[in-house]
Amino acid sequence: MATTSTALESMGKYAVAERSASALADQAEFAEVAETYRPQIFRFLLASLRDVDAAETLTQDCLLKAHRNWASFRGESSVLTWLLRIAINLQKDHWRNRRLQFWKKTSTNSVDAAEASSWLPSRESSPEMQVLARDQVRLVWKAVEGLSERQRTVFMLRHIEEMDIQEIAGAIGLSEGTVKAHLSRAMVKVRAELGGMA
Repeated sequence: MATTSTALESMGKYAVAERSASALADQAEFAEVAETYRPQIFRFLLASLRDVDAAETLTQDCLLKAHRNWASFRGESSVLTWLLRIAINLQKDHWRNRRLQFWKKTSTNSVDAAEASSWLPSRESSPEMQVLARDQVRLVWKAVEGLSERQRTVFMLRHIEEMDIQEIAGAIGLSEGTVKAHLSRAMVKVRAELGGMA
């Protein structure tokens, strides 16, 4: 009987050690995933929110939520698609909460159009060309802000994150046809707003 209980204790210790090793491997794997995809998640949220602090906070929230649920990731979509779906849901929650806080001014935390245009690579070196580029960026942002939430999300994923239609559909849970329709409507609205500049 003593050898049986010793054998069971030994097997129990082995199982605990095996689970610990597996947990460490999962943590290392997730750390690599977070490092790889964090810039894309941040870039998407920054482009969507135009608020550096909110984008940073939601990026951290997205990665924290993904880390907590990493063991339940089934691999039915790419890791990026899964992470972007989490980010999109957090972004929707953010906007919902923001609507309730009407007293908070958007302009105090938003990214300035001049600052955003300086992030874009530019081959023009003259001050006149730089001013024109800043104006174009400002007009595009203004046009994008006028889109519905779903159109803006599809537009950003397509043109900022350069995702294809199938990836976008997977990330936001819509059919490819619906994504194409939202993208088409968004493009028509942006072009109309820009008056033929696009």
